[in-house]
Amino acid sequence: MKKLLRKLRKKDELPSSSRITTETVIQHREKILSGGRRFKHPTQYTKNKLVYNAILISLSALFITIIIGWQQLYIAQNTSDFMYRVTKVIPVPVAVVDGQYAMYSDYLMLYRNSVYFYEKQHQLNYKSDDGKRQIEYIKQQSMESVITDAYVLKLSKSLNISVSDKELEALLKEQRQSSNGEISQQTYDASTLDLLGWSPTEYRYYIKNGMLRRKVAYAMDKDALKITNSLEEEINKDQKIDFNKLASTYTDKEKNKVLFGNSGWVPRNNLDGGLAVEASKLKKLEVSKIVKSTTGNGYYIVRLLDINKDNVKYEYINIPLTAFSKSLDKIISEDKVQKYISI
Repeated sequence: MKKLLRKLRKKDELPSSSRITTETVIQHREKILSGGRRFKHPTQYTKNKLVYNAILISLSALFITIIIGWQQLYIAQNTSDFMYRVTKVIPVPVAVVDGQYAMYSDYLMLYRNSVYFYEKQHQLNYKSDDGKRQIEYIKQQSMESVITDAYVLKLSKSLNISVSDKELEALLKEQRQSSNGEISQQTYDASTLDLLGWSPTEYRYYIKNGMLRRKVAYAMDKDALKITNSLEEEINKDQKIDFNKLASTYTDKEKNKVLFGNSGWVPRNNLDGGLAVEASKLKKLEVSKIVKSTTGNGYYIVRLLDINKDNVKYEYINIPLTAFSKSLDKIISEDKVQKYISI
């Protein structure tokens, strides 16, 4: 029993070297700290390594994201809403037209609009053979449209042509007119979303592009304006001149397609490029000044044939615009248009 008690006392007793005194406190502190240092990260080394690893991971993630995005857009040709939103944020091209990029977001906007319309109005079935052919046609039309818009943008810069917000608002206001008065902006936006699947911003962008296209086409076509001025001079000499014969004469003489037409009875606010509105301002058998069609299909000279409270009937001579389309055809034939996706 005595031996056991001695052993216990020895265990409870600390060796003199391990006892903390005023003289040994510094040594004991250093001993404890040095034991803990092996659990402490080397700060400077860790910071550098963390920065290096973060940069490496970020670059790898960015590279992988770019590869996936490229594959989805240019190989798989993903047209989902997500990819459309991505291209709206990150401007990537779908084609280049004589040095001017055509944006992928514009292509997807037009493509998705056409698909939405055919789904809603014609119950488009993607899986059927006819549906697949329709999808290919929509892709082709969307590509041609963005190529045209890109070329328009290039020419507008050299011609110093632009569309102001005031001009855009005036046209949108005109479109909201109906036989019962002006449609509210909210109703018009809801109708656009339902029929076309476009937000107000997308629709305004589309309309603005169309206005710029028309401005450029009119500015380029000096020959069409020359023919129109000559026609106007002849009509001013004889207000009763036969429009049909006059149009035929100029088609032969100028080797250009000058068209004659008769509207029949149409509403005063008929959507015909502003011709019905212009005709309703005239007296019976009176001839208008030169009219620039808001649809961009050329110059018109209108003669009012008859009018009543709600409708008008008129005949017209149309001088189409051809300079822009010829110029675009030329750069296409010269291989100055490169598409980044195969259709």
